[in-house]
Amino acid sequence: MKIAVCVKQVPDTWAEKRLLPEDSTLDRDSADGVMNELDEYAVEEALKLVEAHGGEVVVVTMGPERAAETVRKALSMGADSGIHILDAALHGSDAIATSAVLAAALSGRAIDLVIFGSESTDARMSVVPAMVAERLGWAQLTFAQRVEVTGSDVTIDRVTETGFTTVTGVLPCVVSVVEKINEPRYPSFKGIMAAKKKPVETLSVSDTGVDAAAVGAAAAWTAVADFAARPPKAAGVIVTDEGDGGAKLAGFLSEQKFI
Repeated sequence: MKIAVCVKQVPDTWAEKRLLPEDSTLDRDSADGVMNELDEYAVEEALKLVEAHGGEVVVVTMGPERAAETVRKALSMGADSGIHILDAALHGSDAIATSAVLAAALSGRAIDLVIFGSESTDARMSVVPAMVAERLGWAQLTFAQRVEVTGSDVTIDRVTETGFTTVTGVLPCVVSVVEKINEPRYPSFKGIMAAKKKPVETLSVSDTGVDAAAVGAAAAWTAVADFAARPPKAAGVIVTDEGDGGAKLAGFLSEQKFI
């Protein structure tokens, strides 16, 4: 079984983020780049499936040059090879363009299963897995907390607002997983060293067959019209307790309409 895992490099969750004034896109150089946390669960699930059924894991990412770090991390976890879609024309691409490029890069590679994390921590949209499935013409099994492959059937427990629903599809298909599904492994020293020798294929937009005019900020269906820096945090109020601290606290809570 050949499994592709789509991963994304995102700004560190704890980093202060800002937008570029020239085009209102995220300034990715202003913060450390890390693998999207939810994608780590996708990589782990792919590795577990291959360990159980045999096959290989291919990691796919779309992003700037330093996104190769994310591919290497997945390779150090145990993935077999990587694909890095690298092209300046991709800057500012929205989910529609991203799904088109990913689907084109995956087509014709004899992929049986594509696994995503449920969402990226920088966008929080959860739409790319479904879009890629639609473009490939494959079934989509999203928000999985359990994945089981039996022959050509894939069965998941799909997380819902009231519990979970068991859903079955047929390979090839696209699956997205939630953080409850497993515990991602840490790359070992041996895995880190082995990752340096694993093949990573670099593709441009034209290599995928997608028209460069269909990607990037100019082709995006949405745009940031305006933005402003977050105002500085206001200084707090210091209350000296002179035996009436409780009354002062109650008065403050009443002013704020908490009580």
